[in-house]
Formats: sequence, C-alpha cells, structure tokens
Amino acid sequence: MLRTVLERFPAGGPRGSWPAEEFARDRRNEGLAAEVVMDLDSDAFLVVVSQQTADAVT
Repeated sequence: MLRTVLERFPAGGPRGSWPAEEFARDRRNEGLAAEVVMDLDSDAFLVVVSQQTADAVT
C-alpha cells in the first residue's frame, strides 16, 4: 500500500492547536480517507491518504 502526503505540520505547534487533525478532518469531509501520522525523523505530523497498488487484491 502506498501513501500520499497531502500536507505536513510541525510537531511543536501552539498548545491546544491541532492543525494536522483539522486539515485531515476537512479532507475527510471532502470524501478523502485522510489520516494523521507522525514522522519521527522530521518531527512533523503528516496528513496522508492511502492508495492501493495496482497489483493488490481487494
């Protein structure tokens, strides 16, 4: 399974602010299956959508 990064947000955001979660929620409201994951190497939250490869069996 492949993932496409839609947006990245720094992990050190202001207290009480969840910009990655809000962005993902807005994408889900548009019909995309967006989720938030943490990229530990870059210390950032990524909003991603999963894509199945052409050879995957559904």
